[in-house]
Amino acid sequence: MFGIENLWLFVLSGLLLNILPGPDSLYIIGRSASQGFKAGSAAALGIGAGTLVHILAAALGLSVVLATSGELFTAIKLVGCAYLLYIGLTMFRSQSGRADASRKVEPVPRLKIFYQGFLTNVLNPKVALFFLAFVPQFIAADSDNKALAFILLGLIFNFNGMLWCHFLAWSSASVSRKFTTSERARRWLSRVAGSLFGVFGIKLALSVQS
Repeated sequence: MFGIENLWLFVLSGLLLNILPGPDSLYIIGRSASQGFKAGSAAALGIGAGTLVHILAAALGLSVVLATSGELFTAIKLVGCAYLLYIGLTMFRSQSGRADASRKVEPVPRLKIFYQGFLTNVLNPKVALFFLAFVPQFIAADSDNKALAFILLGLIFNFNGMLWCHFLAWSSASVSRKFTTSERARRWLSRVAGSLFGVFGIKLALSVQS
């Protein structure tokens, strides 16, 4: 349909790629562990919404501009880096050890978690370049509906990604309930997650256009 080839291989490859750890997975784990499954689900849905933006942009050719413009790639990369560092600093400082250990940490609203997940994904130019490099391999060169085939494959990839992300949210929340029963433990978990976000932000800043 629409010139799609080797759909089974696309699905399998997509699942394996989604399992690889990155800023998106870390964000879901951090929110799920500190606030439960619903918070993790909000993070996953935000990330999925960001992925939809990349899919549509690539299908419409907008990501080609990003791939061929070093200046635009660098600009978006730096904005994404700054945002990852901001998220990391926010998570770290909100759980500061200076606070009274008996004080309950205020939960982050789920709507805020959603749009933070959205921006974490959509401001990463490497995701756009990934779709441009990966998806066309499964579309026939003589297809008359390349854009529709791209969108369909992108939606399949995103749907499978959401299944994995929600499993990640559920498992992280379940483990957290068993092993992080104190507010102090939750604060330290968020501080570790915030530090790792800083690492991912620096890694993004040092990445090169390929």
